[in-house]
Amino acid sequence: MNFKESHLLILTNVSRFIDLSQLEKQKYISLLTEVKVEKKDFLLQAGEVAKYEYFITHGCLKVYTIDDDGAPHISMFAIEDYWTGDLSSFMTKEPSRYYIKATEHSELLGISRASYDLLFQEIPKFERFYRMLYQKSLISYIRRSNQGISLTAEERYIDFKKKYPQLVSRITQKDLAAYIGITPEFMSKIISKVNRM
Repeated sequence: MNFKESHLLILTNVSRFIDLSQLEKQKYISLLTEVKVEKKDFLLQAGEVAKYEYFITHGCLKVYTIDDDGAPHISMFAIEDYWTGDLSSFMTKEPSRYYIKATEHSELLGISRASYDLLFQEIPKFERFYRMLYQKSLISYIRRSNQGISLTAEERYIDFKKKYPQLVSRITQKDLAAYIGITPEFMSKIISKVNRM
C-alpha cells in the first residue's frame, strides 16, 4: 500500500513511541477520516460533543474558551504534526467548553470514538502510544499553568518565541495576546520592547 503524504506524517508521529508492522499501519490508516477546515471555520464549538481527536497534517488552529465578558482565552495553537481536540468531551461524551477554529486553511486526520476503541482492541500497543501522547500533553499543560503564575507577560512572550519560532509569524498579534493573557495593546508594547533588545 502506498501511503499519502498526510498518512506518512501521522505514521512518523506514531513511530516516535511504538513500532508498527505494515499491516498495523494499514489498519490504523483505514480508521482515520480526512477533514478539511477553511480559515475562520470551526472544527468544534462550545456546547458540541467532540466526536473526533485530530492530527494536523497542514495548517494552524487555535483552541480557546470565552469568558463571561466575551474575551477569548487561547489555551493552545495546533500546527502540522500536532494533535488537537477536546479529550474530556471525546472521552465522556459531554458537551465541550472549547472552541477550535482554523486560523489558516487546515487539513487533519480524525479518529472517531468507535474507531479509537476498535484500535485498542485490534492493536493494543496503541494504548501505549496514546498514553505517552496524553502524558506529554499533561506535562505541557502543567508547565503552561506554572508559567502563568511565575513568569511576567514579557517572559511568557520570550519563552513562546523560543519554543515555537515557526508559529510567531503565523498567528495574529491579537491571538498571541489572548494566549499570553494580556491585551493586544500591551502585547504590542512587549513585542516592540523585545525586538529592541
